[in-house]
Amino acid sequence: MADPLAPLTALLEDYRAQDPVEETDLARVRELVETSDAPWDRSTPLHVTGSAFVVHPDTRRVLLRWHERQQAWLHVGGHFDSGETDPLDVALREGREETGLPDLAPWPDARLVHLAVVPVPAKGAEPAHEHADLRFVLATDVPGAASAERPGAPLRWLPLSEAVASSDLPNLSESLARVERLVRPPGVR
Repeated sequence: MADPLAPLTALLEDYRAQDPVEETDLARVRELVETSDAPWDRSTPLHVTGSAFVVHPDTRRVLLRWHERQQAWLHVGGHFDSGETDPLDVALREGREETGLPDLAPWPDARLVHLAVVPVPAKGAEPAHEHADLRFVLATDVPGAASAERPGAPLRWLPLSEAVASSDLPNLSESLARVERLVRPPGVR
């Protein structure tokens, strides 16, 4: 039987943190994976999630979704469903569910673009907890086909430079800056 942690372990083995905050977060996530049979289990105070920044590379825009619980415009993503073990698969599923875009694909490849441990406030019976958010980039060729999954979660396309400038969350600003560097045409600084 295949090791259900193999996709996550391989992803983390190859990943290199790009700043001291991410180094700390990466160490926490590696420890979680080493000590848990199900590091994506939502009942634990820290659990792994899969998410993505949806881009339209031709126009250098990013699609953001209003996240009611966080009261912020964020990327798409969420929790692992039963049987899921690959964070990229989670990001793809969540991206399709939350945007209605049928053609999402890893871009420019399937690499992890940022790892961030983020606080999640309590809601109802669910206590405050943390997400070990593994962030990818997905692209679409049909940005006009985006549709919100529900009225309380609207979507908006922004030029990447505007999205970076508008964020007041340091981990989100860092992710968006990394995405902007990926989408930037060669030779442009």
